Amino acid sequence: MDSQQIFCYSETDTGLVNSSSHPAFSSVPSRLLESLKSDLRNSPNSSFSNHLDSDSLSTLSDSLDNKYSYSEIHSGVSPSCDSSLETTHNWHSSTSSMDYHQDGPHLYSAKSSLLNNVNCSQKIRHALSEVESSLMASNSGNDATTSNSPSNKNVSGRPMTSGRRNISWSDDQSLQTFQGQPSLASSSQQLSEVAHAEKRHKAIEEELVRGFPPSNLRQLLIACAKALSENNVKDFDQLIERARSSVSITGEPMQRLGAYLVEGLVARKEASGNNIYRSLRCKEPEGKDLLSYMHRLYEICPYLKFGYMAANGAIAEACRNEDCIHIIDFQIAQGSQWVTLLQALAARPSGAPYVRITGIDDPLSKYARGDGLEAVSKRLAMISEKFHIPVEFHGLPVFGPDVTRDMLDIRPGEALAVNFPLQLHHTADESVDVNNPRDGLLRMVKSLSPKVVTLVEQESNTNTTPFFNRFIETLDYYLAMFESIDVTTLTRDDKMRINVEQHCLARDVVNVIACEGKERVERHELFGKWKSRLTMAGFRQYPMSTYVNSVIRSLLRYYSENYTLVDKDGAMLLGWKSRNLISASAWH
Repeated sequence: MDSQQIFCYSETDTGLVNSSSHPAFSSVPSRLLESLKSDLRNSPNSSFSNHLDSDSLSTLSDSLDNKYSYSEIHSGVSPSCDSSLETTHNWHSSTSSMDYHQDGPHLYSAKSSLLNNVNCSQKIRHALSEVESSLMASNSGNDATTSNSPSNKNVSGRPMTSGRRNISWSDDQSLQTFQGQPSLASSSQQLSEVAHAEKRHKAIEEELVRGFPPSNLRQLLIACAKALSENNVKDFDQLIERARSSVSITGEPMQRLGAYLVEGLVARKEASGNNIYRSLRCKEPEGKDLLSYMHRLYEICPYLKFGYMAANGAIAEACRNEDCIHIIDFQIAQGSQWVTLLQALAARPSGAPYVRITGIDDPLSKYARGDGLEAVSKRLAMISEKFHIPVEFHGLPVFGPDVTRDMLDIRPGEALAVNFPLQLHHTADESVDVNNPRDGLLRMVKSLSPKVVTLVEQESNTNTTPFFNRFIETLDYYLAMFESIDVTTLTRDDKMRINVEQHCLARDVVNVIACEGKERVERHELFGKWKSRLTMAGFRQYPMSTYVNSVIRSLLRYYSENYTLVDKDGAMLLGWKSRNLISASAWH
């Protein structure tokens, strides 16, 4: 399908690419806590809504049928329902034992999360009363028995330890009857403690009824993931229903992201993650609508522009004196990345070079473009004609790991540039395939002796991380993205914003959380890991363009002061506030 054409792209840089604190019972006898937990387990289920509000449900339901992958925005991978992926579910991911805090509140453990059941206030009151009784009894030095308790047994029916006094609460929980002669001062003090305990019980119950306040939605979602990681289905079901009632696709960033996290967690529990992922690929909106969502994301956030500019700058710098340039793009998508580079090369004082572009594409990407690779060929032909630069395009409709040297038509005398734009993380590594296609692909590229290799990737650690930690990483990563969308001109109830988030981001979230093994295709790694892989493959880092760095910094000021650009270990990292989101690096 080789063709030498003059390409001109009339649209300029469209980018169509692609806790509240809870009292601790540390001093309470464990038997009483177990009694309390047992009462809660046996109580009726809380009356949580099983669904989102009607408007949110309708839109969210649509989202589950129509999400589009963020990575595939750049990659051009189109929907398909013919993916032959094996089903592998890891229900017992190892997790580190950690305490999570945010602004002070404590995260419930899986068992203590049962205290959120709001339909058992009477049993809670009774059990907490026993707690108070036991505490008071252990602080007293007098021996006594209660008139209402069986001999040598406490209110729980367990034998009492010799030397301790039994205490029972009356039905109104305000008086105690003692046998023996405690001092008047002691009785007065105990009555005062009873009144104080009553107030404390009431405060605890009010806290239990409130459960996780909206500000703690993050902790609630983490508690859901924790219960699921421990296969604690009962706790998970209760927590996830509470989470459902707190999320909204038109709410704050945490609520909007939470809507998709909830669906991912439920899909993981039901072992239906891959089915949902496939259905999302099969039920995309019409091509023209999908492209408009992708274009809108390109406009409102700098992530795609950053990747394009960083890669183009490195290629232009490495090939500034070359007369023949061959660019191998491992995810050609719309071909839009090359508009500005071709324009810059055409303006060189020494004259425009001859440029060949080999576009490697997922065979399923036709839908995303509304056409096959012929559409890219036509677009690049228009650019060639407009800027008067000779361009030859060759399309390869194959998967990246299947590309061989023979397919690439490497010619002597060409300066070779290889581009991996938010795509390499889709290639399985040694944790999925013993043949390690990810490192194998890098070694194949190294054998081509490229002048420069550019790598743009999400700065997230989800590849081999156990499920629970992966959930927290995904939550924090995409929350930063949702927050950055929140400061744009799109309002929270704007249908376009909802579609952008649903079709361009949410499907990745579901895949990372709900799928395992070969089904989980979103396998991001931090730059440090990519650096290790490329170094082992025989590459050395190529310095990023300082000029491009300054241009990107200027660009970010037009978006928000919360965007950051950091130079680290020879790479450029684009972030939102304190969270790095995208890395760009060059190698040779």
